[in-house]
Amino acid sequence: MSIQTTNKPNNKRVTPTKGEKMSGPLTVAILAGGLTHEREVSLHSGRRLAAVLSEAGMHVKVLDVDANLLQSLKSMQPDVVWPLIHGSTGEDGSLQGLLELVGVPYVGTSPAACRIASDKAVAGAVLSAAGLSVPDSVTIPQKLFREVGVGQVLDLVKARFDFPLVVKPAQGGSALGVTIVASAAGLPRAMVDCFAYDERARVEQYIEGTEVAVSVVQTGSAPRALPPVEIAADGPYDYDARYFAGRAEYFVPSRLSEEDTAAVKEAAERAHSILGLRYLSRTDIILDDAGRAWILDVNVAPGMTETSLFPQAATAGALESETTVDDLYVEILNAALTDGR
Repeated sequence: MSIQTTNKPNNKRVTPTKGEKMSGPLTVAILAGGLTHEREVSLHSGRRLAAVLSEAGMHVKVLDVDANLLQSLKSMQPDVVWPLIHGSTGEDGSLQGLLELVGVPYVGTSPAACRIASDKAVAGAVLSAAGLSVPDSVTIPQKLFREVGVGQVLDLVKARFDFPLVVKPAQGGSALGVTIVASAAGLPRAMVDCFAYDERARVEQYIEGTEVAVSVVQTGSAPRALPPVEIAADGPYDYDARYFAGRAEYFVPSRLSEEDTAAVKEAAERAHSILGLRYLSRTDIILDDAGRAWILDVNVAPGMTETSLFPQAATAGALESETTVDDLYVEILNAALTDGR
């Protein structure tokens, strides 16, 4: 799929390569779609971002990740690529590795760091070892249930964790396959739902508190957190609550105290740095009653839909700095373009 967007000329400039002058508007390829469980969200993100970049005066195309992708990139010859494939190959380093083979600058984290960050078990272990708070957890592959026996494994889980607990796929996003399990009776069903999206299930201790999303931008030497977005959902903050209006209310900036705001921003910045992320990320955090920031997940390709958390944070950050969201996105593209060349 290729969606050509119109664009308006304006005065925004992009940093040229050393010894080189940039002529004309920047050409950006947005990668969206793909064959993942989050395809529709990805397409929506791509169209939304394309509209913003087009309004900023850039030449923009949205390209699907399919058999035509490489030829489309060759024909288009974009200055920079912005991948927005959510889940599996879009976040595990596969697509990023392909773009490095093509030799085109792209927005996002390196393949090696993506492989670490997208695996919740590995990322959790790395962050915990670095001193950040991560919920107690265990990751169990589906094949182990078949080899050892479902009943015996679930009995061990029940003995290890207090209820409620959380069952989620070890990889993937948009809360697909995630269940908050209130009692032991709900555990088998939660496992079945989880294995529909990934062959490994991550069982976590449930953390009670305020849910916030902290987006981070890094276009220079140090990451900087944007204003936290506080999430108040009518029930679990699941797929429907994330992408359908009315199920969740967002407070941007959050209603946290200055001290708590500083704590969650520091946690997100540290997570970004520890995992070696680049340009942008989003960290999902629960702040408990004691003021402790628990890291639930780190996202290397934040969504860009109308209800997505990164654009909300970007808008709040632009208001604080008296700039625009366009300015932030151009800044991110500048960094990717400069580093990529």
